[in-house]
Order: sequence, then C-alpha cells, then structure tokens
Amino acid sequence: MSVTRRYREAWDGFWREAPDEQGAVFWDAEPAVTAGVHLALFEPHLADPGLAMVDLGCGNGTQTRFLAERFRHVVGADLSGAALDHARHADPAGQASYRVLDAVEKGETETLHAELGDANVYMRGVLHQAEPDDRQPMADGLATLVGQRGRVFLVELAEAAKPVLMGLAQSPTGPPPKLAPIFQHGIAPGEVADDALPQYLRAAGLTVLASGELPLTTTESGPDGSPIVLPSTWLVAGRTG
Repeated sequence: MSVTRRYREAWDGFWREAPDEQGAVFWDAEPAVTAGVHLALFEPHLADPGLAMVDLGCGNGTQTRFLAERFRHVVGADLSGAALDHARHADPAGQASYRVLDAVEKGETETLHAELGDANVYMRGVLHQAEPDDRQPMADGLATLVGQRGRVFLVELAEAAKPVLMGLAQSPTGPPPKLAPIFQHGIAPGEVADDALPQYLRAAGLTVLASGELPLTTTESGPDGSPIVLPSTWLVAGRTG
C-alpha cells in the first residue's frame, strides 16, 4: 500500500475516540463557514453540475450532508472506516453514500470512476496530511475521478498556517483541547508549499481555472474566545481540452 498501515490506523484511532457531536473535532466547522463559502467559488466553474459530487476526505460527513442537499448524488469518501461510521450515524436518512477510499491507490480511484463516471470533487485539507511521496499520486487520483467533464475544488492550509498551528501545539499550557487528540494520534499536520498545489494538479493533467486565498475557520477558540482561523489556499481545476 502507498498509504502506510500506521497512517490508516492513526486516523481510525482518532475517529474511534472522537465524539459524535458536530463541532467536536478541530476542523469540523459549520458548512456556512466552510463548504458553503467554497461552493460559491466552485459552482461557477462546474461544466456539469449534474455529475456526482465526491467529498474526498469527508471525515464525519458534516460537509457531505451539506453538499447532498444541493447535488443529486453525493459520495463521502475517506481512508478511515471509523470516520465513515460517524458519517453514517449522522446521516440516518442516507442523504449521501459513503465508502472507504485510498485516493493514492490508482486502482481504487479507477474503480470509483467506473461506477460514477466523471465526477466533481470537493477536497478540503487532505493533501497536507498525505505523505510527501503520496501527494502527486493523490493529485493523479483526483484527475482520474474528474475525468473529462468534472471539476475539483481543492483547499489546503497555506504555508502561513504552520507557525500558527505549531504555536498552539507548543503553548505552555499544551495544545487546545480539540487540537491535542490530533497530535496524540500521531497526525501532525504536514506542510505543502503554496506554489506546489497548482504544480501537482498540472502534473496530473489538469488546468487550474481559478485560485485564491481564504481564512479557514476551525471549531477551536483562542485565549480571547474568538475562533481560531487559519490561512488557506484554494484552487479549481479540470480538463479544458
């Protein structure tokens, strides 16, 4: 496997211990300040809004359910089966479907594309968690899923987010309560250079159609009680030829 067993087990361990309540996880912010903001940037570039929408790295499915209210067929995909247990539990009506997916494995993305056809893909904060050698294969997997007609919306922590996170982690009182479990399970945030994001997508055969910067709201609060907001970079890409 290209994604190590340790990596998968770390995420499963994290999600098995995570509370069910929405907002209990560091990045599990309300869709109004996450996918809702992103969708306003993504939708104008969709060549075919009727395609299936894949929420890649869906975690407990908060954003997946938001997308399922707006698109006819939404699939929440994640490396962690424990994460998907949370997602299914929070979606008793089955608004979306869910499946375990290692997006780095070429065969798995090819199988999903064969099932769905070309798809639009939403991926938030996943690439920086992949091992560096797995990032280009993950971008290649995105290209497989979008095919000829789909589009991908990719949002990642900007380089400027790392010192903020490290400062929180190294606080004299320890990391904030919602950040601590991430480090405890060995899921230390990685760093992706801002200029590397478009390079990964272009190397996968995709054209960057739009890009920008946004604040990314977390569910954790700083000492003054205000939400911790991290800088992020977003891109929309797809095939144009």
